[in-house]
Amino acid sequence: MIIGGMDNFKEAYRSIKQLEFNMHVLMGVAVIGAVAIGELEEGAVVSFLYAVSEMLESWSMDSARKSLQKLVDMAPKTARVKRPSGEVEVPVEEVNIGDILLIRPGEKVAMDGVIVKGESAINESTITGESIPAEKGPGDEVYAGTININGFLEVRVTKLVNDTTLAKIIHLVQEAQSKRAPIQTFVDRFAAVYTPIVIGLAGLMMILPPLLLGFDWYPWIYRGLALLAVSCPCALVISTPVAIVSAISNAAKNGVLIKGGMYLEEVAELRALAFDKTGTLTRGESVVTDVIAVEPHSEEEILYKACSVEKMSEHPIARAIVKAARSRGIDGTQAEGFTALSGKGAQGRVDGEVVLIGSAKLFDEKGVDTAGISRELNRLQDEGKTTVLVGTKTGILGIIAVADEIRDTGRETVSMLKSAGIERTIVLTGDNEATARAISRRAGVDEYFAELLPQDKVTILEKLKEKYGKVAMVGDGINDAPALAEATVGIAMGGTGTDVALETADVVLMKDDLTKVAYLVRLGKNTKRVIQQNIILSILIKVGAVLATFPGWLTLWLAILADMGTTLLVTLNGMRLLKNRA
Repeated sequence: MIIGGMDNFKEAYRSIKQLEFNMHVLMGVAVIGAVAIGELEEGAVVSFLYAVSEMLESWSMDSARKSLQKLVDMAPKTARVKRPSGEVEVPVEEVNIGDILLIRPGEKVAMDGVIVKGESAINESTITGESIPAEKGPGDEVYAGTININGFLEVRVTKLVNDTTLAKIIHLVQEAQSKRAPIQTFVDRFAAVYTPIVIGLAGLMMILPPLLLGFDWYPWIYRGLALLAVSCPCALVISTPVAIVSAISNAAKNGVLIKGGMYLEEVAELRALAFDKTGTLTRGESVVTDVIAVEPHSEEEILYKACSVEKMSEHPIARAIVKAARSRGIDGTQAEGFTALSGKGAQGRVDGEVVLIGSAKLFDEKGVDTAGISRELNRLQDEGKTTVLVGTKTGILGIIAVADEIRDTGRETVSMLKSAGIERTIVLTGDNEATARAISRRAGVDEYFAELLPQDKVTILEKLKEKYGKVAMVGDGINDAPALAEATVGIAMGGTGTDVALETADVVLMKDDLTKVAYLVRLGKNTKRVIQQNIILSILIKVGAVLATFPGWLTLWLAILADMGTTLLVTLNGMRLLKNRA
């Protein structure tokens, strides 16, 4: 009794001094009462079983937090640094920005940095949740805790040990696990009121039947003690935190950082979800989608001449055209007399002939007839594509269409969101009407708003919240900061190495994987369902056990076993969220 109950007696004493009535007080009174009526063995069993129950509770929370500990263990303690005198291994705390790290195949990257020499595949699963290694070379970023698979690398350090992406992830997850969801706060408040009420009821059970009805004192005192024991709210109190910690740990393992249980609860109640277009629903980079040749010219000829002129330009559309040409084995020649025509296009001499590349307006100004291709131009523009004409001063050779393509997982994600219970999906973009309409149609999004300024997105989100209640916004965490802040839940994509994304949003997707948004919604709803199951299970078993104390069916040790069994059930149910599939 002393060994099993000492810690509980200490906690009960502290609680009574602070006028707090909690589960420790319940157990303390039950054990002391059992001793007072001569039930030493029962008192000892109650103390022992309660100690076991506390141990199981502690084990369950530790198990739920193991995913975080794995992240902590991923951080290397030392780094191999290149010095004028040679290679030196030093603690990571002594590594400075600008130092060159030497990383051999199979070793972990010790600090965030940029590759200055070497190429390799990097396993970034600890950061992004992506199991497929990323191919990296000079100029590419690498992150602390990731694994260099097959090449020797020299990496210039860009962040100190406490500022690495991994360190920030660990800090955010630790903070998230300690933050209380509204439902958890409610349960704790309920337990604070419930405990003194139970103590009062137990006292009345012990006193009233003998005093008013003349029954024997012993059986009613015993039943009152059993009521105290069985009424311990352990299962109810742990029902929420074990589920939330498990869910947050699972999300972190899958490259999704949730900044607190309250956001999981909000996600579970979302009815609408808005996407930014550029870089979120789309890739954020221009690609050539169509090459249309005007008879008798060919696609290859058009790409050859366009590439020859555009390789002199730094414009994103120019880079997309050059990339498309080279992907077909066409590298072009070096255009002579290259001239950028501001807002219209460019021109240059290719194989002795002046080639024009740009908008229809450019060719109209040069007196080149574009009427013959107007139908194609209208069709491509209706599809949300940017059209680039290629021609000479005597005629049009062809059309190149460029677009910011929707992500491969865009339509799949929208479909998954609807299956998960999202009633309305919306695109909010600063782009033009035709592009917004085309992207929304291809992604299967219900509604779009085009040509928006950042403050316009905030206004629309306010209206969406009035209509749907809970609305999420998915953006890049930088340009969409006001909208992310206005949404019920702000979700930033591509948080790897982006401080603004880590700080601005409520949830950060560490990889540009849209399907993680649907995973987040499913996880939120699963977490809410598990918490509800736990609370209902706790209350039903408690009510049944309490009713069993009145006829005297429940002994003290059976009461504790009932409580311990309930605690174990809700704990195991909550820990199922550790296995929630991405």
